[in-house]
Amino acid sequence: MGTAAAHHAADHWEDAIATGIDPTSWAYAEDYTGEDEVVTGARASASDSGVVPIGPGTAAALSLLAAGAGAKAVVEIGTGTGVSGLALLRGMRSDGTLTTVDIDAENQRLARKTFLDAGVASNRFRLIAGAGLDVVTRLTDGHYDLVFCDADRRENTAYLHEALRLLRPGGTVAFAGVLTGGKVADPAHRDADTMALRDLIRAVRDDDTLVSALLPTSEGLLTAAKRLK
Repeated sequence: MGTAAAHHAADHWEDAIATGIDPTSWAYAEDYTGEDEVVTGARASASDSGVVPIGPGTAAALSLLAAGAGAKAVVEIGTGTGVSGLALLRGMRSDGTLTTVDIDAENQRLARKTFLDAGVASNRFRLIAGAGLDVVTRLTDGHYDLVFCDADRRENTAYLHEALRLLRPGGTVAFAGVLTGGKVADPAHRDADTMALRDLIRAVRDDDTLVSALLPTSEGLLTAAKRLK
């Protein structure tokens, strides 16, 4: 790249950093993959139940992460009504199994319907009702390809600790909703949830055993892969 071109590229990136992604482009990226009637039905159930599901961009990213890992065993903390679980299942191997945990048994009933409506065989998922930390501490070390967390934000650092135990080398952990509409990036916000998310982001970034990225999809997706030794 010539000097003039290099300066032009630098100016372009400085402008992009200063202004952020164009809202129209962001919306286009969010809707890139589209969603079928099963997912829109799961979103409607979430709205009726007071559950906030992941956005379409995060769902697409989860499918990609699962597919890229060739994931056969995945843990999800925070089932909701099945929006994220279905995204994971659609990216996983056809013989893969999703273990999904939620404290609300009614959420899991709705998620089961979502999975079955999508044609997912019942032996490809197991729904465990219970508190996330109570359940995941009983799961097998080093057995999982991907761990996805979308539950109590104040427990995320503890979920990270458990995820690193559960994941095989090269496995991936992901956390949804980490940007919270700009609150995390704004130091004026110091509520408990926001402070917990900052602690999580810092812990992931500073862990030398991880390769991480903070993706601005939907409300933010923090991803990290365990380095291969």
